[in-house]
Amino acid sequence: MENKYGFGKSVALNFDEAMAKVTAELQKEGFGILTEIDVAATLKKKLDHDMPKYRILGACNPAFAKRALAAEPSIGLLLPCNVVVREDAAHLVHVEFLDPGMMGQMTGNAAVEPIGKEVREKLWRVMQAL
Repeated sequence: MENKYGFGKSVALNFDEAMAKVTAELQKEGFGILTEIDVAATLKKKLDHDMPKYRILGACNPAFAKRALAAEPSIGLLLPCNVVVREDAAHLVHVEFLDPGMMGQMTGNAAVEPIGKEVREKLWRVMQAL
């Protein structure tokens, strides 16, 4: 999976294994998880809507966040790096990453572009390790 705003892949893991693996691989690249949103549970609670498992992880690498914020104070609107772990109706698990490489294009700030590219490389390595 690759589009204008992200990249990812299907993994041969169950949902819980994928959550654990992606979290461990993110840590190896210096990312921590700031937020975890259980979309399926929220939609069930608020709308009584059933859907497959779907989590959004807010991953942050503090050193890169610091550099990005120094270059573009409003970049916080694009932080943290979202990572989606989701299960489809056939129980196939997908892991998807917001592409931080697009931040330079979105901000128009040339100083942000190399930061986004470096973070993209780290997230790409995480994806490859899954």
